[in-house]
Amino acid sequence: MKDEIRVRPLTTPAEMVEVEELQKTIWNIGDLEVTPVHVLHAIHHNGGMLYGAFDGDKLIGFVLGIIGTVPGDGRKDQVAAARLKLYSVEAGVLPEYQSQNVGYLLKLAQRDFAMTIGLRLITWTYDPLESRNGRFNIGKLGAVCHTYYRNFHGELSGINAGLPTDRFEVEWWITNNRVAGRVVKGRRPLSLKMFLDSGAFLLNEAKVNDVGLPVPPRYPLRPDANLLLVEIPADFQAIKQHDFGLALAWREHTRQLFEELFHENYTVTDFVYNVGQNGRARSFYLLTGSTI
Repeated sequence: MKDEIRVRPLTTPAEMVEVEELQKTIWNIGDLEVTPVHVLHAIHHNGGMLYGAFDGDKLIGFVLGIIGTVPGDGRKDQVAAARLKLYSVEAGVLPEYQSQNVGYLLKLAQRDFAMTIGLRLITWTYDPLESRNGRFNIGKLGAVCHTYYRNFHGELSGINAGLPTDRFEVEWWITNNRVAGRVVKGRRPLSLKMFLDSGAFLLNEAKVNDVGLPVPPRYPLRPDANLLLVEIPADFQAIKQHDFGLALAWREHTRQLFEELFHENYTVTDFVYNVGQNGRARSFYLLTGSTI
């Protein structure tokens, strides 16, 4: 990075045109798939959040959020204000600036925005098999998850064609001690060994096949334990590129596990990324059965 990264609101039509182009570059998508300028302007004009990250004068990332509500019980006398949240629609960073803390700065700006307008909760969705996102959302930011959506975005094209777009919906309770410990004090997740020594039970230890790709077990274990670890691929993109059938197997395997565990009131509360002595990277979600 040439200059100190700055994050600020994006307010002008010209800046919103830049966001259009940024989306195409980040996600390699066409004109029909971007969030267009007129929608960005409408969201901004009506109290939504649109912030950009800049390296000098260059826009290198953005985050878009709208005010929404958590589900109610259907009563007509409910006060909407009690159910308000910020929903993070999109966040992206140019490939050459990824893994340089830019996304983290954007999420901190989003947290400040929500706190300034009096909101305590931010939610968003992501693919639970993307280890990099799990490590960031759960491990670094301190979000939690107990909601799983099947095929949330429907069918996609390209490398994802034929792969159900299952998603976690995470909750980022921005004023609680857990989040403050991560984003203010910088507390990092415990190691895999520490979790195992604390009694966490690994449900689905993966084996490596002949070409070095992790394969889920056919029958995951189901002990009666308060702390559970669920393994996911450390590099799901590589699996999609080299063995699409294995990618589908991981989707089906983890879908069943997470849906069952969430139904039993487990919550994803942490993420572990571990590199063993043999150099093999492995990724795990920690789920707890206690109320957080």
